[in-house]
Amino acid sequence: MNHTSEGPLQFQSQSVVLDIEETGVAYLTLNRAEKHNAFDSTIIAELIEKLTLLNNSPNLRALVLQANGKHFSAGADLNWMRSMADKTPEENQEDAERLALLMHRLDTFPHPTLCLVKGCAFGGALGLICCCDMAIASPDSQFCLSEVKLGLIPATIGPYVSRAIGIRQARRYMLTAEIIESQVALNLGLIHISTANIDQARDKWLQHILANAPIALTAAKSLCQLCDADPIDNHLRQTTCEMIATLRVSPEGQEGISAFFEKRPPNWQPKPNQKNEDKHNE
Repeated sequence: MNHTSEGPLQFQSQSVVLDIEETGVAYLTLNRAEKHNAFDSTIIAELIEKLTLLNNSPNLRALVLQANGKHFSAGADLNWMRSMADKTPEENQEDAERLALLMHRLDTFPHPTLCLVKGCAFGGALGLICCCDMAIASPDSQFCLSEVKLGLIPATIGPYVSRAIGIRQARRYMLTAEIIESQVALNLGLIHISTANIDQARDKWLQHILANAPIALTAAKSLCQLCDADPIDNHLRQTTCEMIATLRVSPEGQEGISAFFEKRPPNWQPKPNQKNEDKHNE
């Protein structure tokens, strides 16, 4: 799926394409269709680079991660994996750390993230999916934690996959390497929506996101991370109290409350006459 728009900022390379709309929505597209968007050191480096760029973009509102071609991603490029046999243990460690860094950057990305999946998503691709806030897939999409078939394990993506689907299900699918059909992925919580009309589901998600307060969205993501990682103790209670107290008196919080009482849209919402006329071509 390609995203084109009139007058966006575009950053293109062989492996990854980045488009940034005037609305503040960024589209990050895997662009190795001839290799089924398989990971190698280049695509990992480019994804890290572009996530870093977007992380520091003050006007960004949301990120959509997608892929060109029939398949979202076949996982690791096997030729790249084979070439690592000639590398030193230290070089292999550094290489694994770069993939782990990619997952961390996506998982801790401060703005809302959406992953769109068509075709197959194998191996490391499941890490990208599980690191996004929401995932939408076509009904014929297939998923697989296929590493053990190759004598490997889904190591760097393991924490994110286990968190998304639960350790009990992770143990099953990491050990069997069986195909996970779209409906099963939906039931597992690996994806949120399975639909033939991915574009419509994407647009509905963006409509929700752009209607919400940008700073509050970032804070909500931080809140989710805190609640997942920390026990419900005095420290967490104190932290959450500080978070809401800060937002209540912030300019954004006051604008949202004022807009509610004045029965008007808050200033972060797109104006009714500002329709997104971008075309989404496949």
